[in-house]
Amino acid sequence: MDCEGLNGLETYEENLETDLGIEDLEQVGLGEALALELPEGTRLDVGVTEVVDKSRSYVQGLIGDGHVLVNGTVKKSNYKVRSGDKITVVIPPPQELKVEAENIPLDIVYEDEDLLVVNKPQGMVVHPAPGAWTGTLVNALLYHCQNLSGINGVLRPGIVHRIDKDTSGLLVVAKSDLAHHGLAEQVKAHSMTRQYQAIVHGVLFEPSGTIDAPIGRDQADRKKMAVVFHNSKEAITHYEVLERFSDFTYVQARLETGRTHQIRVHLAYLKHPVLGDPLYGPRKNPFAIQGQMLHALRLGFIHPRTGEYLEFSASPPERFQKTLQAIREGER
Repeated sequence: MDCEGLNGLETYEENLETDLGIEDLEQVGLGEALALELPEGTRLDVGVTEVVDKSRSYVQGLIGDGHVLVNGTVKKSNYKVRSGDKITVVIPPPQELKVEAENIPLDIVYEDEDLLVVNKPQGMVVHPAPGAWTGTLVNALLYHCQNLSGINGVLRPGIVHRIDKDTSGLLVVAKSDLAHHGLAEQVKAHSMTRQYQAIVHGVLFEPSGTIDAPIGRDQADRKKMAVVFHNSKEAITHYEVLERFSDFTYVQARLETGRTHQIRVHLAYLKHPVLGDPLYGPRKNPFAIQGQMLHALRLGFIHPRTGEYLEFSASPPERFQKTLQAIREGER
């Protein structure tokens, strides 16, 4: 696969401008233009994705917007490259990202000059992303405090680890770079205490256990994660049964690793998905719950500046507790 930037293609620039139907690349504010030659038979979106440092969905968007040309014409993402095809990829300049501070109430469990621990409500996204640019935890944090670690960039200032939108509970946020580095190292070393509680479908008969099963992208549905043994990462979850019912089990889970959707995927892998889970559970549940019954109960770590071990806990939200109580009453 060959790839050259425009700076190395003095004779190619005129052809590129002609193919695009414009007179001057700089005039339209194009960020980067590339000329590619891909192996015959390669699917267009797959081949371009392998060359440019972007996701496949991003590349498919470029193709759909007419920013990828084959011999000067627009093709579909599934076009199979032919021998001699000249492929042009024009990557628009990145848009300036700005996250607005929003006056959203926060349940702050602890705060000092380096970090804060927040009890995130169910339904709140942690940081801005497509489909959720406002109303996130980051928007609220920017209103609450002026100084957040900038290590993760504009969209994720201070964010060391995440919990899912519909998972409630504790997470730590870095206000200083020192705190961010120290906390990130603990996440990497699997030394941070992260304990959850969940209500799951079915009856778990073993009093406790460990799920050691690698997690990667679900090949059948790219929006989901799954236990897979290729292109995956080690994932370990320890669980303990707190209470059993006829159709449900109340469990406690401790993360050893922290993969995307880890507890949800692992419990679904055991055929005991989290109650209300829209991705990994059954479509219907007897309580018509929207969003999984999963709560980050306990969080512990070594303070990066003082070296002191800190541990915090937050009770499950009212919605979780009412569901649990309804299940208990149904057993009577």
